[in-house]
Formats: sequence, structure tokens, C-alpha cells
Amino acid sequence: MECISVFDMLKIGIGPSSSHTLGPWRAAERWINHLKKENNFENITSIKVDLYGSLSLTGKGHATDLALILGLAGQDPEYIPVNDIQLLVDNVNSSNQLHFGNSYTIPFNPKIDISFNKEFLPFHANALTFRAFKNNSEVSNDTYYSIGGGFVVREQLYHAKENIKIHKTFPFPVQKAKELETYCDENQLSISDIVLKNELSLRTNEEIDFEISRIWNTMLECMYIGCHTEGNLPGGLNVRRRAFDMHQNLKGNIIYNTPKEWLGSIRKTEVKFRQILKWVSCFALSVNEVNASLGRVVTAPTNGSAGVIPAVLMYYLVIENHEASFAQIKQFLLVAGEIGSIFKKGSTISAAMGGCQAEIGVSSAMAAGALTELLGGSPSQVLMASEIAMEHHLGLTCDPIGGLVQIPCIERNAMGAIKAINAAELALENDALDAKVPLDKVISTMWETAKDMNSKYKETSEGGLAVGVNLSDC
Repeated sequence: MECISVFDMLKIGIGPSSSHTLGPWRAAERWINHLKKENNFENITSIKVDLYGSLSLTGKGHATDLALILGLAGQDPEYIPVNDIQLLVDNVNSSNQLHFGNSYTIPFNPKIDISFNKEFLPFHANALTFRAFKNNSEVSNDTYYSIGGGFVVREQLYHAKENIKIHKTFPFPVQKAKELETYCDENQLSISDIVLKNELSLRTNEEIDFEISRIWNTMLECMYIGCHTEGNLPGGLNVRRRAFDMHQNLKGNIIYNTPKEWLGSIRKTEVKFRQILKWVSCFALSVNEVNASLGRVVTAPTNGSAGVIPAVLMYYLVIENHEASFAQIKQFLLVAGEIGSIFKKGSTISAAMGGCQAEIGVSSAMAAGALTELLGGSPSQVLMASEIAMEHHLGLTCDPIGGLVQIPCIERNAMGAIKAINAAELALENDALDAKVPLDKVISTMWETAKDMNSKYKETSEGGLAVGVNLSDC
């Protein structure tokens, strides 16, 4: 049984894609660490990287090559100054030199040494192989799989054993939603209480609070940046940023100087149904516009769906509960992380495996469940809300135009956030005992749908809007 922490589901990283950007970046880091453990890192004279499947087909649009350069150079996606990214990449491209693992310089020409191969490897659609040479002799040949949400695996059996070992530390091991519900009933605890007890088996409460604060501050800053940045997104589609204009029309004459002051000022704005819809959409759009610009976001559970959870949490803070504090933020993120982990265990959070239902669908389910608990819902209602949100995302395709996480991806975050809020309200107005579809059933159905889905609708840019809309039209 796989052990997944809240902080595995909610990761800080660089956009635009958790599977195509953050995953390869982390894979490069992991490979370098493996080379060091095997005493193969020193004196390597050249390296090559091969991309396969979806990583190859949409890699350019998702900045996979840029992520590899940065990962191989030893940069950390959580802390690298965003403004330094392009400069570092440009230096490698112009010099054909790489400061490998931030230790020593080797020749590296990204145009030659990163190969895009359309064929798929059997284990997962997102595969990449690293090769290292010493004086033309190959000393390392390792394949990694980016399985969604920034998760990376090198060898399945090794990581399975690793997960089992960690899992034993959890006082409340959860594989399915029904098990989580049973723990809550037997112990008369909320879902967030159960999740917190599990997290406390891995780290102290102070460490948990620190990491949750860091995650939330990253989300808030991301929304703030997105709402205050105008112009067009990079990539060639000339997509205009919409969050800026929406925000200008919504905010009125409010005055603020920091993201926290901004949050407080929004509480003073007019609250009508249409304005609520616009604010939630604005929050979601802002995050994914930052994501599309190689900005820093929180993978929740993926970069392509990173706007849903912050938008719904922001909705609660500025619309539903003006007295809310860190305690509610912590509660929300604990529940959201747990719901996401159940989806990952029972299905997938990779669009390359399951289409957009695995990204926007899962993020909407995570947000719906978390909001339901904050609004006073029982554990059964929390799970019901998550089920409702996913039920109405089943079969959603992943068909990014030009391989970019822009159209229709950015708008889908706004739709996923609105669906999450509606799902929470529907669950709160119903007795969960009357639910006809348990969450575990919708998760298994999602997986069956994913397996049946044609590969051209799974983040390959070979079907749907990706071929239905010409780039020249954009």
C-alpha cells in the first residue's frame, strides 16, 4: 500500500506542467544523486537525454527541454529565482556548456543532446532516459517515468518497497475513501484530524505548519502576481492574460501593498452572485497564467490544474468566512491533499494516462471535499462532494493547442473551481447515506475511462482542440 503525504500532493515548483516540466526536472536531480551514490558522477565527459511518448510529443510546449537543462545544472525548482530561469537557459544554449550538477562544466548542446522520440515506452506515457559517458564509454543508462503531479519513479519495485516502509508509520493507513470514512466514524474525528495524525508520524506539528504556510503563501503570491500582470502569455499563441483585466474591473478603488493586504481588501468589495463567479474565475485564471509563464506555483495535484484549489480556498476566505485564519487554511489543505492521494492510489493524476479528468477533475474533487469540511460537512458529505465533482469531469480530454498549457487548460481551472463550490453545496444539502455513487466507485470508473480513452486525447496534442483549431487561427 502506497504512502502519500499531503506534501507529496502539494508541491512548490515551476510551471507550466508538473509531469512535463517539474517531473523531468526532478528526474534529472534524482539521476545525478544516483550517479553520486554509484560513484559515477565525477569526471563524466558528456551526457544525453532521450524523451519518449507524451514528453516528446508536447515537450516543447511544456518547456521539458528547459526543465532538463535546469535540473541537470543542479537548480532547485522550489527556490530558483524565476527571473534567472531564462538567463540560465540562454547561457547553456549559447555556450553549449553545462555546469553539470552545479559542480563542473561539460559540453552540452540541447539541440543535439536532448532527443525527442515519438515512440512510447510500456510502463508510462511520460518516459525519459539519461545516459552518461566517460571518454566515450557509457557508464550510466537510466530510465525515469514522470507519472503526474511531479512524481517520478526510477524502478517500480524499489519504490514499492520504499512506500511500504513509510506506510507503516501511518497510524491510519488509507488506500480507499471507505477506509478513511471508517476511521472517522470509529474515532469520531474529522478527515483533517485523521490526516494530521498521519502527518504527525512523519514530522512535528511545527514542521507541518511551516510547510503549509509556505504552500499557502506561494498560492497567494501566485494569485497576486497573476492579477497584477498584464500582456500576452509566451509561447506563440498570443493568448492575452485575462486575470489582470477582470481584477481591475472587480477590485474598485481598494488600496493595498502586499498579498495579505490584498486579501483583506477583497473582503470589502461588492458580493453578488455574478461577482462571486468572476472573483473565483479570476483567482483560478491568475494562477494558471503564472503557470503558463514559467512562474512558481503549487502543484495541486498538477501544474495544469494548479488554479482550482487556491481559487476555492480564496473564495472561502474572502466570501464565506471573513474571520478565517491559518487554522482553516491548514484544515482545507490537509483534506485536499488526502482526497488527492486517494485518487492517485486508485486511478491516476497524469493527463498523459487519463486525460484532463486526471488533472482538473481530481483538483475539483480535492477542492470540493476540502470546502465541504470547512462549511461544516461530515466526513461522509466531504467524500460525497468529491464524488460529485469528479462525476461531472469523467471523460474530460487533454488536448492542449500547440502543446501549451494555455488553451483550453487555463479556462478549465475556472470551470473546475466553480464545479467544486457547487459540488460542496449539493453535498451539504443532502444526506450522504442517500448517495448512489460512492467516491471509490467513481475513482475506479475514472480509471476504466482512462484506459479506454484514445491516446490522442491524452496530452499528445494529436486530437480534440489541439487539431481542431489551427495555430494560424490563434
